[in-house]
Amino acid sequence: MLKLTQTLTISRMGAQGDGIAGSSDNDGLTGDVFVPGTLAGETVEVTRDGGRGDLVRVLIPSPERVEPVCHWVGRCGGCALQHWQRAPYEDWKRQLVITTLTQANIEPHQSLLDTVHPTLSAHGEGRRRVTLHARRETTGWQVGFMERRSHTIIAIDHCPLLVPALADAPMLAQTLVEALGGDKPLDVHLTATISGLDVDIRGHGPASDGKRRVLADVARRLGLARLAIHGDVIVQIENASVAIGVAEVVAPPGAFLQATEAGEQMLADKVLAAVGKSKRVLDLFAGVGTFALRLAEKATVHAVESDVKALAALDRGWREAKGLRSVTSEARDLFRRPLIPTELTAYDAVVFDPPRAGAEAQSRQLAKSNVGRIVAVSCNIASFARDAKILMEGGYRLHDLWPVDQFLYSPHVEVVGLFERPPAAKKVRRLLG
Repeated sequence: MLKLTQTLTISRMGAQGDGIAGSSDNDGLTGDVFVPGTLAGETVEVTRDGGRGDLVRVLIPSPERVEPVCHWVGRCGGCALQHWQRAPYEDWKRQLVITTLTQANIEPHQSLLDTVHPTLSAHGEGRRRVTLHARRETTGWQVGFMERRSHTIIAIDHCPLLVPALADAPMLAQTLVEALGGDKPLDVHLTATISGLDVDIRGHGPASDGKRRVLADVARRLGLARLAIHGDVIVQIENASVAIGVAEVVAPPGAFLQATEAGEQMLADKVLAAVGKSKRVLDLFAGVGTFALRLAEKATVHAVESDVKALAALDRGWREAKGLRSVTSEARDLFRRPLIPTELTAYDAVVFDPPRAGAEAQSRQLAKSNVGRIVAVSCNIASFARDAKILMEGGYRLHDLWPVDQFLYSPHVEVVGLFERPPAAKKVRRLLG
């Protein structure tokens, strides 16, 4: 289909970071057109295919436009907003939170929306983990990131958003996939740890004994701390540990970690502040102990997580650390078997940090409980808003909210929310209970 070339005026910014050309600002336009790489107020030339537009050139730039920090911008699908000045960019992220909560009809606490904290930024610290995609082409292996809305690989030689330890990540991934061979698409997960890079390759079946020896030799030559295929460790040369408060944790290969150390610390600081002086804390979706091990510096903690390998890493980290209070752990699928109110009575505060889908089932049980403080951490403001609504309908009050901009230049924003049950409501629940 032949694409239409048009000159459009961008009227506003969309939730995914695209500029939007609306019909009220453009003659002959019958619907919105979303144009990546543009800013509100700009006049641009685009090639249009229905409601999508590809930027050809900026005719009249916004005064808020800046030079991107990476020359792959416009091709790589990893960043959406490197071309925007920091102040309006951060205000836009703050507004994403406010808009989503308002759309969820979180009305009784409108004053909170007016005072939501400014977005915090992890800028300058860099991401400590990255996933590179590898595809075998007729010319050999292509390693890099995917184009936006495409499976085409943009072969990169570096990414300026990564920590220095990952500066050679594309080259390392290229070397590993060439040594592994085969023709299936692969994903190479690299994480910077205290003792070196931890690498887990996904998409390949079990490696033969001969191939394992080859890969182990390559890993040693590259100076990796650990190399695994689908979590199956090929060779571990160092511990591949990460610091969590005063503890060190050897996470399983490919385990979830917050993207940046600075972002993790920001989230943890807010969680600790929100928990306050609570002495008995329940940490749900605890992972490898991102919050549990820090909370244990001042409270006893019960950590619940479905991933038994992550729990084992958490437990080992706690046992080897000094000065921490008791941390018990429980393997449990909180989506299918959430903790019920009678199990929640033992705790002064509950922290939960679920995957992007949120924690609807667990939130419904929490809403029926008598827990004084609930701290919700989320990487998806939409699922956060849904879970918040459930808690508030159960009598909790959204007392405070902090956005954290861990994924710089993306439309993603993380939040930490503190929910409290008013003392009078707690007393009524005890009497009815």
